[in-house]
Amino acid sequence: MDEQAALDLLADTLSHAGDDAAVVDDTAITTDMLHETTDFPAGTTRYTAGWRAVAASLSDLAAMGASPTAAVAAYADTAFDADSLSAFVSGARDVCESVDADYVGGDLDTHQEFTVATTAIGDVSDPVYRSGATVGDRVVVTGTFGRSAAALAFFEQRPSPAHVDRANELFRFHPRVAAGRALAGSATAMMDSSDGLARSLHQLAAASDCGIELDRAAVPADDAVDDAFDTAVEQWEATAFFGEDFELVATISADDLDAVRAETSTPLTVVGRVVDADRGVVIDGEPLADRGYTH
Repeated sequence: MDEQAALDLLADTLSHAGDDAAVVDDTAITTDMLHETTDFPAGTTRYTAGWRAVAASLSDLAAMGASPTAAVAAYADTAFDADSLSAFVSGARDVCESVDADYVGGDLDTHQEFTVATTAIGDVSDPVYRSGATVGDRVVVTGTFGRSAAALAFFEQRPSPAHVDRANELFRFHPRVAAGRALAGSATAMMDSSDGLARSLHQLAAASDCGIELDRAAVPADDAVDDAFDTAVEQWEATAFFGEDFELVATISADDLDAVRAETSTPLTVVGRVVDADRGVVIDGEPLADRGYTH
C-alpha cells in the first residue's frame, strides 16, 4: 500500500484529511516525515536538510493559502553531533524567516538513520482546497519544474564539489507562501506539486471531479534540467514526473490572472485548462500518465 492508498483508507474516518494541510477554525496545520535513505542523498548538508524538511511543511501551508506562523521538528540521528545539529537548526530557522515565520524548536531522539518529522502551523481565513476547480478555469503553476530531479542527478552522477554545492542549492527550494496568499482570493483549487506535476494534476482533477488539458510546451522546466540530463525523454521525465519540486498548482478564472500576477513576484505560468470530467487528464490530446513520486 502506497501513501495515496493509505490516505484513501483513512479518508472516511478523518474528515480533515485529503488536502495539503488540515484546517481547524482559522488555523492550518500540517506534518511531514523525511528519511536519509529516501530524502537526503549522500552530499546533502545538514543545513540543506533543515531547510528542506521544514520547507516541505511550509509548502503545504502555502498550498492552502495560509500565512505560516511557526514550525517545529523532531530530529533523530544515530548519534548527536554538535555541528550537524546546529547546521540543521540554522537551515530550519532561515527558511522560516524567509516566509516571516518562526522556528520554535521540537524534539531530539536517536534512531537507526537520520530522520526528521516537521510540523508547521499558519493562519488562514480563506483556505483553498483541491476540490473547487471549475470547467473553463486556467491551470497555473508557480516557478519551474525539475529542480529536485536535477539535484539528485548532480548528487549521484557527478559527485564533484561544484556539483554537490549546486545540488544542495537546488534542494533548498523556496516555499511559495507569497504566491499562495496572492492566489488565495481567486484560485478555485490549489495544491503543491510534491508528488510531481502529472500526479498533482490527477489528484486535483479527482478532488474537483473534472478533467484537465495540459499543454506540454507551456510547462516551465528549470534551467538545471538541461544541464543534468542529455535527452529530451530524460528531461521531460524530470520535469513532469519526478516530483519534490514543491511548486503550486492552481486553477483560476482567466479574468483574475492579471490581478494575481500583480500581487506576487513569483512567475505564474498557464499550462492548461479545466475541462469536463469525461475528458480525463490529457496532454496535447493524449492521456497523461498518473505517476510521480510515491512514498
